[in-house]
Amino acid sequence: MGAAPVGACTARDDSGSDDRLQVSIAYKLTGVPGGKAKSLVRQARDAWVKLGYKFQSSDADWSKPFPHVNMRTEPDDFWMDAITGVVNRSAGEGLASLGVTSPCFPRSAGDQSTATSTALRHTQVDELAEHRALDHSSRIYEALQAPYSPAQAGEGPSAHQDSEGRWVHHAWSTSPLTEEETVRAMARTQAYFESAGWTVRHIPTGTDVPAIVARNAEDESVAQVAPSNTGAVRVAVTRPVVPGGSTPV
Repeated sequence: MGAAPVGACTARDDSGSDDRLQVSIAYKLTGVPGGKAKSLVRQARDAWVKLGYKFQSSDADWSKPFPHVNMRTEPDDFWMDAITGVVNRSAGEGLASLGVTSPCFPRSAGDQSTATSTALRHTQVDELAEHRALDHSSRIYEALQAPYSPAQAGEGPSAHQDSEGRWVHHAWSTSPLTEEETVRAMARTQAYFESAGWTVRHIPTGTDVPAIVARNAEDESVAQVAPSNTGAVRVAVTRPVVPGGSTPV
């Protein structure tokens, strides 16, 4: 998934001025047999433990739909996270994602990065929001009933911050579909949103099938499901880290 833009570091403990930076990089493996996705993440966890890395709090709760491991190196303090889950329950397809965030390092003279970066350290609240966004993606995947496409540039999980708050975002695409398959897939998705209590509206696209924008009143997540000229259906789920702010649609 590539490196996240370099961004401002977290504030210093002594509340002093801090112009240091940190950067993160993530790798996502899709189309994993559901029974093996957790095994892959456990392998990463076990390898990190053998290298002497420490859990941020405790091991993942492996009974959850999307267990999440957070560890760090000593003494240089790189942070690693790994998440796994089943994104297509009927087909048993899983996802495994690994990420690494660097410690703070001095800003170079030529770096023009700003504080609004996707390289944000994950808190427990961030993780809960990310899990919720991934869970919504999983339900949409089941409704579409279309093959999952390998991640393209700009897709996958990410975090963003602006003047209105902090958000987690998950974007992905299906494999190309025929027009008839797209119509059926979008109808199933709309039926899912309506049955689950989402507010649904339609937006014209460059195709004959309009896009769906849906809002979940419970957690203020916003989902966009849009057919493209390539035949792929593009999905994006955005959720505020702390519900109660305004979520841009």
